[in-house]
This record gives sequence, C-alpha cells and structure tokens, in this order.
Amino acid sequence: MRIVIAEDDSLLREGLAALLRAESLDVVATAHDAPSFLEAVKIHRPDVALVDVRMPPTHTDEGIVAAVEARRRQPGLGVLVLSAYVEQAFATDLMVAGAAGLGYLLKERVGRVESFLDALHRVAEGGTAIDPEVVAQLLTTTRPDAGLDRLTPRETEVLALMAEGLGNAAIADRLVVTEGAVHKHIRSIFAKLDLAPAEQTDRRVAAVLRHLDHERRSGAGLGS
Repeated sequence: MRIVIAEDDSLLREGLAALLRAESLDVVATAHDAPSFLEAVKIHRPDVALVDVRMPPTHTDEGIVAAVEARRRQPGLGVLVLSAYVEQAFATDLMVAGAAGLGYLLKERVGRVESFLDALHRVAEGGTAIDPEVVAQLLTTTRPDAGLDRLTPRETEVLALMAEGLGNAAIADRLVVTEGAVHKHIRSIFAKLDLAPAEQTDRRVAAVLRHLDHERRSGAGLGS
C-alpha cells in the first residue's frame, strides 16, 4: 500500500508516517498544504491518501477541496480524511459523487491503532469508513418525520453500523446475530426510509448518508 499524508501539523504528520512505516506500509510522501499534496499525488500515484480537513492558508476546507481534486485527477484513489471534530457538511459533501474508497475519521481515532489501520485498509480496498461520531450526529439531527422514527431500536443500530461502512458479516459479529437477521433488518430499513437496497456496501452507505443529510438540511431550512 502506497500512502501520501497531507497534514499541516508537523508533529502529527511525522507521527502518522512513523506509525504507518512501523506497520510495514509504504509512506511515499508527506505534504503540509494542498498544493504540495496534489503534487505528491501526481508524482507518486499512491493507493490511498490521509488528508486533514483544515489546511493552509485559510484552514477551512482546503483539505476537502484537495481530496476531491485528487480523486478527479486519479480516479480510484482512496482518501481517508482526518478531522479534529465532526464537520457534517464536509463528511457528506466529500461523498456526493460516491462513497467508494472514502473514509472520514476524527483524529482522536488514530490513537486506537488497530481500528485506525482497519479503516485505512478498508478505504484502500475501495470500501468506506465513517467515524461513529459522524454517524451519530447525522442520526440525531435528522428530522423526526424522516422515517427514522419508524425504525426499531435494533434497526437503528444496524443503520448506524452500515453508515460506518461495515458489511453484513461484520454487523452480525458486532451485534451477535446471524447474517440472515442482519439482511432482514436492512431490507426493513430501506423500505422504511424509501431507499432501494444495493449489494455494494459503499453504495448503501452513500445512500443512507445522503438521505440523512438531505433531511438534516431540509429541517434546518424549515426552521430558518
């Protein structure tokens, strides 16, 4: 796995590089801002990029903009975005064109090395890894009439795990139920949310996130 790291905090940048190299992963380049990140992607053609949301010069959305541009220039590039705190709009905007090979994690998750590496591998292989805190905030800020109120507690659990990027087998393991039970819950979830089921995990995650974000935005508009 060839990796490029884009992070303006030099301590975190070098710490990430050291961590990944200790796991025998190939960090081919590091960058401190968006232009140098895009140049590194052009030169090294990595499999996956770790990108900070906020980068110089304005420390707003440079990382997200650069990540979108990097994927436009190199289709199939896996991107794992790191953020200091939940920024829902950035998480969903990044996935507008599809969630395959995309991840969004809080920086605090990096310290949980095993789960961090699992997310990185999942993204590099074309999967999805969404931070549970992002999922939780999307769920709790959605309007009550969005259909979520019709979900059972177990279906809500399954939906949250789906949005994190877990497949049916992983969800079954987490909840200690059979895959058949998970499949039944997912069919019910899609029916209640008026979403057509899809076989690929990344597509159903993108559909769920887009649906939740649409309802969140609509709810905000109604209250303004």
